[in-house]
Amino acid sequence: MRRRWPALAGLTVLVALLAGVAAGALWRLSAPRPAMTEADAASLEGGNAVNGRRVFNAAQCASCHASTGQTDRLRLGGGYALESPFGTFRVPNISPHPADGIGSWSAVALANAILAGISPDGRHYYPVLPYPEYAHMRREDVRDLIAYLRTLPPVEGRPAGNELSFPFSIRRAVGLWKALFLDGRPIADDPTRSVDWNRGHYLVEAMGHCAECHSGRNLLYAVKANQRFAGGVDPSGTGFVPNITPGRIGRWSVGEIAEVLSSGRTPELRFVGSTMADVVANMRELPVEDRQAIATFVKELPARPTTRP
Repeated sequence: MRRRWPALAGLTVLVALLAGVAAGALWRLSAPRPAMTEADAASLEGGNAVNGRRVFNAAQCASCHASTGQTDRLRLGGGYALESPFGTFRVPNISPHPADGIGSWSAVALANAILAGISPDGRHYYPVLPYPEYAHMRREDVRDLIAYLRTLPPVEGRPAGNELSFPFSIRRAVGLWKALFLDGRPIADDPTRSVDWNRGHYLVEAMGHCAECHSGRNLLYAVKANQRFAGGVDPSGTGFVPNITPGRIGRWSVGEIAEVLSSGRTPELRFVGSTMADVVANMRELPVEDRQAIATFVKELPARPTTRP
């Protein structure tokens, strides 16, 4: 029996070493990886606020960040409670207030929040902020959005924090999710497609982040590629977001799809509701050609059967 003790002790040490190596690897893999550095600071200054307003509306910023309990969509004090299977997320203040909002943030810090889901103090944001889609934005549009956000009124007040159950409260674990599902490459034009299709592709897949709601999700809550745009359970866990591929709306014309984005009225003479009504409020602020481009892209999506809850 005595001879077994050295072997057992050696095995214990080996297991501990392997566990330490694995833990170290996971720690490094889950580390925040900024999309921009201080070397990029100059490229993010001097943006065009006029185009930034267009980006702001396409990116649906007001839908979540407008202060609750009032109607001014440009007062971005946050406070909206987003229910999810993981707990309650509360949308932060992104007005230019120097203490309660983003007024003291550098352009690089704000760009990293948008493109990489990283806070100014180096923590992961949860992907309830749709940075998995924003990550595809062109850097000049991010620069212009920053310029526009800086023109908006500062709003006092900081909303309460998130209420998440363990283990979802561990932010570092979000880094592992990003390693699996975050693709930070900007969207490139397809030369075989029309100008309208390429513009619509960019608006839908990057700024508009339409797939975040209109898709089925896997066990890790990432969008399933084969259910992209085919509908899915509402992120709040209540209701079902419809399929927007030709598998469901194939009879709708490009003009009818564009009309939904302008007035909220479907070809069946119904009006969209719930969070889609907020989307329409933003989309109607876009130029007509942008809504037309979105409709062109959506009309040509691969037809997929509706995902069932």
